[in-house]
Amino acid sequence: GVVEACLLHMLKRRAAGFLRTDKVAALFTKVGKTYAIAGDVCRKVQELQQQVENRKNQPNGQEPLKRQGSTTSKTPVLTPQAIKHIWVRTALIEKVLDKIVQYIVDNCSKYYEKEALLADPVCGPILASLLVGPCALEYTKLKTADHYWTDPSADELVQRHRIHGVHGRQDSPSKRPALGIRKRHSSGSTSEDRFAASAREYVESLHQNSRTHLLYGKNNVLVQPKDDLEAIPGYLSLHQSADSLTLKWTPNQLMNGTLGDSE
Repeated sequence: GVVEACLLHMLKRRAAGFLRTDKVAALFTKVGKTYAIAGDVCRKVQELQQQVENRKNQPNGQEPLKRQGSTTSKTPVLTPQAIKHIWVRTALIEKVLDKIVQYIVDNCSKYYEKEALLADPVCGPILASLLVGPCALEYTKLKTADHYWTDPSADELVQRHRIHGVHGRQDSPSKRPALGIRKRHSSGSTSEDRFAASAREYVESLHQNSRTHLLYGKNNVLVQPKDDLEAIPGYLSLHQSADSLTLKWTPNQLMNGTLGDSE
């Protein structure tokens, strides 16, 4: 989306062509007439669009039969977001987006106004250079809007740790300081104490994952779930994702792995 915004900045009307609803498609098509690499991308995008169109027109009962009959079928399943940015996305996956942008920068006078981003003698080449890195990656698996990984509940995280932690190392020291949680059941067993600390560390670490950034954490924050219940201390954390802020609170008993049968 960001690359598209750069490509569309002050694009000449004649470069946008008559395809006013998809100016990026018009730009790629025009560049493809004089640049072979862009022409290859245009053909691949048209094939993808045709496959998507055929999938839409196909009856619901025929697609599973086709998949069962042919194990080599590579008909892509594109999300609406992928279809929206299919031109830049295809060029990126084919590892030629940087070359196409560089060609556009070198011939910017054909496609852009003088004040355009890609016509700038500094910003244009910088954009092309920044795309070299992403184009060097192998996009074998892509995260899509309907496959975002989300945090399981704290109870599930603790249970997972209990399952995997039975045969784990017992001599592994804690890598982060304890949260100062008061345990509900004191135990003289050193192994149980280590296990509780390890469970707490596991839950706390999974509060921050690949899609969220931990901004703030505070222990012993009291929350009263119902009017007739006393307040429960817990761990409060503030997380930032690409489009939102999320406030999370986990009871200290869960952080400590000592919830037991409590409600």
